[in-house]
Amino acid sequence: MMANTCIVQCWKGWWRINSLNNEIRRNYKGLSKHRAIASVPNNVKFITSLTGQWARGQASRLHAHYRGLATRPPQYAKRRATTTSASSLEKDILYILGIETSCDDTGAAVVSDTGEVLGESHFNQHNIHLRYGGIIPVVAKDLHKKKIEEVVTTAMAQAGMSFGDLDAIATTVKPGMPMSLSVGTNYGKSLALSTGKPFIPIHHMEAHALTVRMVEKVEFPFLVLLVSGGHSLLVLAHSIDHWSIIGQTIDDAPGEALDKGARRLKLRNIPECATMSGGQAIEHLAVRGDPHAFEFPTPMWKYRDCTFSFSGLKNAVKRITENLEEQYEIEGGSVLPCVEDICASYQYAITKHLVRQTHKAMLFVDVRDLLPKENRILVVSGGVACNQYIRAALQKLCSHTGYQLFCPPPKLCTDNGIMIAWNGMERWKAQTGVLYNKQEIEDVTFEARCAIGEDLTEDVRNLGITVKKWVKF
Repeated sequence: MMANTCIVQCWKGWWRINSLNNEIRRNYKGLSKHRAIASVPNNVKFITSLTGQWARGQASRLHAHYRGLATRPPQYAKRRATTTSASSLEKDILYILGIETSCDDTGAAVVSDTGEVLGESHFNQHNIHLRYGGIIPVVAKDLHKKKIEEVVTTAMAQAGMSFGDLDAIATTVKPGMPMSLSVGTNYGKSLALSTGKPFIPIHHMEAHALTVRMVEKVEFPFLVLLVSGGHSLLVLAHSIDHWSIIGQTIDDAPGEALDKGARRLKLRNIPECATMSGGQAIEHLAVRGDPHAFEFPTPMWKYRDCTFSFSGLKNAVKRITENLEEQYEIEGGSVLPCVEDICASYQYAITKHLVRQTHKAMLFVDVRDLLPKENRILVVSGGVACNQYIRAALQKLCSHTGYQLFCPPPKLCTDNGIMIAWNGMERWKAQTGVLYNKQEIEDVTFEARCAIGEDLTEDVRNLGITVKKWVKF
């Protein structure tokens, strides 16, 4: 077959279209031959060149231009004898736009039901808030309002799609910073109403937990550890919309503890750490430090449940730093000479707490028979899951307990539009939580606090879990 021959799949079979490639080339000169196209909406399924694949973004325009292919072969077409299953011909690929503004990240992405990211845009406010020593809600809101239109437009442009090509719009509405959530919620609702698309409200932590299913084959049910700057949760994922809380933090989150510890240690004054987040800086310096140089308290060691607490560790690093600064006569912006050892010891203490509480959660799951023996899976997600030291420790725990560890790629662990779009896709396919009615969409409000599911903490506590031997890492 000649190099410029295309195969066009239609409802009624296949046709070989000589010269179609050249016709497309004339009409769509800007198309890349190396980007993938999954589907032309409605009738025509896809158009693929033997020498490459045409950009997915032009799918709708190709459909409009070659609409006749859906019902009859054009005059220059020759019917090709082949057998194609009805299911493969009748299934259209779906597209969801996801919007994220729960904290200090403005994100948007278009994702297909195959898990392919067609377009993505992301604006992170980290460097701006770094000047203030923490996230300022009013500043975060203003930056979201300034950037959200640009971020969404860029994601759609990368996908080469119009809003009419989308199946639905998904937006984070809970939980998170109220001012930040309000921007994304209002924008997403307005966009859905103006384009006539269904609206899918998204729970931020559900999105983190389910992102791994976009890149790995992970079946329900499974255990999840969600760790970020604002959350620390151990939950059991039964299905798309059924979750059980096994343990959660009673005060601070691990990401917050890392960031505030880094701030107290003045890690920003170290040139190599100047542009890093607090957690990144601690992980970076800890590589060269001794994790046993300083002793930190073990949180919740008296309690036989899976509850987290990081405030004690945060206060401990503050006390240790103050004492050492007095000892070394450190003033102003100077950094302690033993800062690497402090970082390593602090990171070790936080990791030990995460590992031990997760170990107890696994024992609880086993006693209550909440996971099938063949499906012992731990998913770890959230911004803190980017920490490779923590991942390695959890991998040792999983090897010890017979679990499989799954983590999304680091890029997908932090807040982003991709995870929101994928959670929207999961809900769309299950047809749960999808809003079609105008009044239903208008009635959606953001929620700063919102439990992910039923709380089993009391049952865990009553069971009185004991661990005979802790995992060493």
